[in-house]
Amino acid sequence: MKMKKVLCGLAAMTMLFTSTACGKEKDDKVTINLMAFTEEVPGMVQKYLDTHPDFAKKYKVKTTVKATDNGAYQDALDLALANNNSDSPDMYCAEAAFILKYSQGDLSKYAATYEELGIEDVEGKIKDAEIAQYSVDLGTRDGKVVALGYQATGGAFIYRRSLAKDVFGDDDPAVVAEKIGAGSNSWDKFFDAAEDMSDKGYAMLSGDGDLWHAVENSSSQGWVVDNKLTIDPKREEFLDLSKELYDNGYINGTTDWQEGWFNDMKDAGPKKVFGFFGPAWLINYTMADNSGGKAVGEGTYGDWAVCPPPVGFFWGGTWLLANKDASDEKKKAIGEIIEWITLDATKDGLQYMWANGTYNPEKPTKDVVASAKVMAMSDGKVDFLGGQNMFDVFVPANEYANGKNLTQYDEKFNKAFRDQVTQYVEGKKSRDEAIEEFKKNVKDTTKVEVD
Repeated sequence: MKMKKVLCGLAAMTMLFTSTACGKEKDDKVTINLMAFTEEVPGMVQKYLDTHPDFAKKYKVKTTVKATDNGAYQDALDLALANNNSDSPDMYCAEAAFILKYSQGDLSKYAATYEELGIEDVEGKIKDAEIAQYSVDLGTRDGKVVALGYQATGGAFIYRRSLAKDVFGDDDPAVVAEKIGAGSNSWDKFFDAAEDMSDKGYAMLSGDGDLWHAVENSSSQGWVVDNKLTIDPKREEFLDLSKELYDNGYINGTTDWQEGWFNDMKDAGPKKVFGFFGPAWLINYTMADNSGGKAVGEGTYGDWAVCPPPVGFFWGGTWLLANKDASDEKKKAIGEIIEWITLDATKDGLQYMWANGTYNPEKPTKDVVASAKVMAMSDGKVDFLGGQNMFDVFVPANEYANGKNLTQYDEKFNKAFRDQVTQYVEGKKSRDEAIEEFKKNVKDTTKVEVD
């Protein structure tokens, strides 16, 4: 009986082996671990696999997506890199709020140079593609590129045409630019325009957060200089600007990325909102989806335009990095993907598809990319902006983008500071109390020196 059971077991094992051998072909592809905070980059990598079948025969990608909420992505990425095991990311992403931590700061030790990925003549390719300089600066460690982005995120003022006509008598971008003090490096004219809007019953902005992004990235210094907390005068001025917006009713009092903020994009708030500060991605992936329509004449769709802002700034962006501890084979493969996404300035590269809305035919969204060479051969006319060529405004805006005021602490410090600004604006704390509480938070949660 026992022998029968053994023979039956052997037969079963033989059948299993035979089935495996003769059935579905064994998957011997090399797995590349990718870690990201949205589905955007994983989608690009899949696009590369779809369009490069020979590459796809050799490699597959295992993706882990973790949202950035409350620093969750950074915590997960830091742990995964430190573990240095088979599940550690071979390729990973970082956004503007924390790119320096991974490209030049505490975690930069894990980043491979693009040269180590087998990308030849990195500097030459950057020059040929005319990659936005701030993107290069933020991704360079000790003179070597370890990260690049595919977007350029210079900011503009995105405004309602119908409200401009009602208040200023004209919706032309040149007229509105003059009214808000475009390029003046001052908020004086902007607040004059806010008063004009208020007289007609309109809000200038949805919330003070809309102004924050322009203030933050136009500041001369970052939060930390020589390991000491530094509150740039422009960032400190935000306390006063925010208070003026709130006290005079120039805003609807929303918080960015919350329901009220989205509602203001489609006239569902207490007052119609004149504008938002942001880069092209804010238009394409946020405002358009929350406009209350999908075609000109539906909701606020088509009733928008862009003009230069009072101060130059940028907001957001995603940089691509590779793990130095990945195998040589993986590094070479990742190098091919990264080069296609960040440096290929031909019509076959990701950036051309991204700029011209051909990346996803089902949703032909156009965006501003890092390569000025690609932008020069791309069409930036969009229906959402009433047919305006947005590249006419956003491409020059990229020249004002400066990453020298960024630090590895930005995500954490920005939230802490804005929390205190809100306390002050709403009358829960004095101006001095808000600043002191912010300093205390920095002192209690970091090793940064605080006076």
